[in-house]
Amino acid sequence: MSAFQNLFRKKSVKPQDSGLRKILGAFDLTLLGIGAIIGTGIFVLTGIAAATQAGPAVVLSFVIAGLACAFAALSYAELAASVGGCGSAYGYSYAAFGEIVAWIIGWDLILEYGVAVAAVANGWSGYLNNALSAIGFALPEILRAGPFPDEGKLPGLVNLPAVLIILVLMGLLVAGVRESARLNAAMVFVKLLTICVFVGVALFNVDPGNWTPFMPYGWFDRVTDSGGHEITVGVLAAASTVFFAYVGFDAVSTAVEESRNPGRDVPIGILASLGFCTLVYIVVSGLLTGLVPYPDLEVSSPVAHALELVGIDWASGLVATGVITGLTTVMLVLYYGLTRIIFAMSRDGLLPSLFGTVNEKTHTPVRTTILCGLVMAAFAGFVPLRALAELVNIGTLAAFVIVCAGVIALRITHPDMPRPFRAPFGLLFPVLGVLSCGALIAFLPFQTHLRFVLWLAAGLVLYFLYAAKRSHLATARP
Repeated sequence: MSAFQNLFRKKSVKPQDSGLRKILGAFDLTLLGIGAIIGTGIFVLTGIAAATQAGPAVVLSFVIAGLACAFAALSYAELAASVGGCGSAYGYSYAAFGEIVAWIIGWDLILEYGVAVAAVANGWSGYLNNALSAIGFALPEILRAGPFPDEGKLPGLVNLPAVLIILVLMGLLVAGVRESARLNAAMVFVKLLTICVFVGVALFNVDPGNWTPFMPYGWFDRVTDSGGHEITVGVLAAASTVFFAYVGFDAVSTAVEESRNPGRDVPIGILASLGFCTLVYIVVSGLLTGLVPYPDLEVSSPVAHALELVGIDWASGLVATGVITGLTTVMLVLYYGLTRIIFAMSRDGLLPSLFGTVNEKTHTPVRTTILCGLVMAAFAGFVPLRALAELVNIGTLAAFVIVCAGVIALRITHPDMPRPFRAPFGLLFPVLGVLSCGALIAFLPFQTHLRFVLWLAAGLVLYFLYAAKRSHLATARP
C-alpha cells in the first residue's frame, strides 16, 4: 500500500469502549442541544442581521439557515445511530473518508468549538456588566477588556468576567457529566421562560408598519458602506450570518459514547432540539422586527433593547438575566463537545496520549478539560470579540458538508451496514445538505475564507510532522 493510500485508511465503524459513563437519555440530549443552540443567535445576531442585511425578512434568513441545518442534522442522526464510537463530524469522517480527512475536520472542529466558547464568553461578560451597572456595581473598564480591543473601544488589562466564567465551567465539567447535565437542564428552563416572557409581551406591542418594507435589501447584493468597505447584504447573506445561531446542535453527537441508547437517543436529541429552536427563532425574529423599526436593532442586546424602546423596562431587565443564563448553557455544551473531540483524536493517536485519559473518579477527561479551559480563558480575556467570532461559521459549515458527504460515501461503500436511523428519500437530503451548506460558505466574506485556509494549512503541517507518524493506524501498518 502506498503512502498516499495510507492517508485514507479508515477505522472500523464498530463502536469502541471508551470508559465514559453511559448516563444520558433522549431528553438529556435534547436539552443539551437546546442549551447549545439558543443563545448568541437569538439574543445578539437577530438584531444585527435585521438592521444591516435583511430587515424584517431576517425571518426568511432563519428559515434558509434552518433548512441547511436540517439536512445536515438528518445526516448527523444517521451517522450517530450507525457508526457509533466517537460522535461528531470527526468520528464520522474517519469512518467514511479515512485518517487525513478526519484530521482536517477534527482540526476544524477544535477551531470552531474553542473559538465559539471564547467568543460567547466575551458576550456573556458584556451582558453581566450591563446587569451589574443596573444595580450600581459596574466593573472598572480596565477589567472589562483586553489590551487589544475591537475598533472604537478603549483598551484594558483583561476581560475578567470572561476568564472567570470559563474557569467555573471548567470546574463543573471536571466534576462530571451528570452534574453538568443537571445544571444545563435548569438553565435551559430559565432561558425558555425568558423567551416566553418576551413573546408574551411583544405580541401585544407589535406595530405591523415596522414590517414594511419587508425585504429592503433583496435576496443578495454587495454594497459599499459609509467607511468605503464592500459588504454583503440581503436575505442570503443574512442567512450566512445567523447560521451562527444554529451552532451547537452537532454537539449532541459528541455525546454518543455517554448516551444509554445512541441508536435511538442521539437522533431524537439532534432532530428535536434543532426543530424546536428553529421554530423559536422564527417566532422571536418576527416579533422583534415588528416591535421596533429594524434599523434600531443594530446593538449587541437587541431583544432587551427593543423592550426598552417601547418602554417595558421590567421585561427588558428580565430578558437580560435570561441572556446571561442562556449564554452560559451555550458555553457549557460547546466546551463539553470540544473536550470530547480532542479526547477522541488522542485515543486515535493523532494527538498526544495525555489528552486521551479518563479520570478514574470522575470518569471525565480531566487533563483535556483543564488545558482547554486555560487556553480558552486566555483567549477570552485578551482577544477581542470580533476577532474571535470571525471563523466560527465557516468552520461549522465545512463540518456539515463533510458529514453530509460522509452519509453519501457510507451508503455506497457500506450499503449493508445496520442503520437504526436512516435519512429518508435516499440520498436526496445528504446531497441537499452538501449543496446548501456549501452555498452558505460562498456567501461569507473573502477574508473569512482566507483565514480558514491558513488555519487548515497549519493543521496539515502538524499532521505530517506528528500525527501521520504516530496515529494508531500508522503504527499498525505492516
